[in-house]
Amino acid sequence: MIRIGILGDMGSGKSYVAENFGYPVFNADNEVSKLYKKNRKIFRKLNKKLPNYIQSFPIDKIEVTKAILINKSNLKKIIKIVHHEIKKKMKLFIKKNKNKKIVVLDIPLLLENKINNKSDILVYVESKREDIEKRIKKRVNFNKKLFNKFKKIQYSKSYKKRKSDFIIKNDFTKKSVKKSIRNILDKIK
Repeated sequence: MIRIGILGDMGSGKSYVAENFGYPVFNADNEVSKLYKKNRKIFRKLNKKLPNYIQSFPIDKIEVTKAILINKSNLKKIIKIVHHEIKKKMKLFIKKNKNKKIVVLDIPLLLENKINNKSDILVYVESKREDIEKRIKKRVNFNKKLFNKFKKIQYSKSYKKRKSDFIIKNDFTKKSVKKSIRNILDKIK
């Protein structure tokens, strides 16, 4: 099985690119949303660590945002609890898709949380800054302070590019993304 890890800045279109590969995708952001909505165990752990912020189930992302903005160390506490569960979900996803030729890992902190394997093919999604800013500002509940906190815990763009096997320039047109993906698949198959 070939594992393709998608890297890039927030708002660069990582999920869009991941979906266009045409293979099973593990989307960590979707999995986190499911945990917040359906996993009482995660709620209890977060409530125990952050009782002043995480108070209701299903977990409200606004409560999570407040906790992160008020105290920097809260982000680390949340990541420690949530990413442990995300790693388990990813392992299940890989097990479920073990007979697939390729799987795609759309995990925002793939390198930072050391979730990748040495043999993973890393693809960096590069987009123009103005395109990224436009896309991010359209997001529901966009918060610039929160965005900046997440940027601080991420590796630099140049580091991620150096670590990547391929770079896709995402201009948010299906034609160019599909062409870039075809080129990558031709080289790795």
